[in-house]
Amino acid sequence: MIKVALPNKGMLFEPTQELLKACGYKASKPYKTLTQIDTKNGIEFFFLRPSDIPMYVGRGIIDAGITGIDFNAEAKSPAVKVLDLPFGASKMCAAVPNESPIQTLDELKDSTIATSFPNIVEGFYKKPMNFVVLEGAVEISVSLGVADAIVDVVETGTTLKQAGLRIVGEPLFRSNAALFCNPQKTDLDEVNTLIRRIQGKLVAQSYMMIEYDCPANVLDKAVALTPGLDAPTVAKLHGRDWYSVKAMVPQEDANAIMDKLWDAGARSILLFGIKSARI
Repeated sequence: MIKVALPNKGMLFEPTQELLKACGYKASKPYKTLTQIDTKNGIEFFFLRPSDIPMYVGRGIIDAGITGIDFNAEAKSPAVKVLDLPFGASKMCAAVPNESPIQTLDELKDSTIATSFPNIVEGFYKKPMNFVVLEGAVEISVSLGVADAIVDVVETGTTLKQAGLRIVGEPLFRSNAALFCNPQKTDLDEVNTLIRRIQGKLVAQSYMMIEYDCPANVLDKAVALTPGLDAPTVAKLHGRDWYSVKAMVPQEDANAIMDKLWDAGARSILLFGIKSARI
């Protein structure tokens, strides 16, 4: 049985729960406990602070875990990123008081910076920095006089504006959720099964299955519109000079492809959702 760490709260919590449930895992956070055992799939889930997960995975105490790329980078963890996930996107920005003359990130290199991510900031500047390291509410540090500027995760920027701060320059770091694994555990069967299931669900969320009939004289044009991942499935219809075609198409393009197939002469065009996949 492998051990997998999941976020116990925050913006990564619900999307992670939904993803693993869709992949067939029993991974709901129990009331008043930090673990959930999924005996059917051979996994024990641990619900931990997202910022602590890289340490546990990096040391091999936990085999794998889902957390933000920023947390893993800040922890300087040896945990290996094995799969990016389509949620938890964020950007880390520097901000100064509205009245500050500072206009560029380079001008901040000698300032006192309040942040929860000192390692990422030093990695960006490639030099020792003057820090006030805080666990939260970083934006208030400037008005309290303990820092000249802040570096923090920014979503809408509303909190910065309310604190009288403005963003300087481009983001220092961009992040999203990801599945990480201990370097020594990447060959475990249960870990590889977890990776394949998540990959299959991500493919299912990005693609749809299209099926249609078309006359032989437009087959080449229709197939060019629906090449599939490798190649479409093509079968001749009984008693007619027509063919049935089935292929996977990008979800965001699916309706436009249906329109083009109809205009080309295809008929009986059907579009199906994909629950999961193994590609």
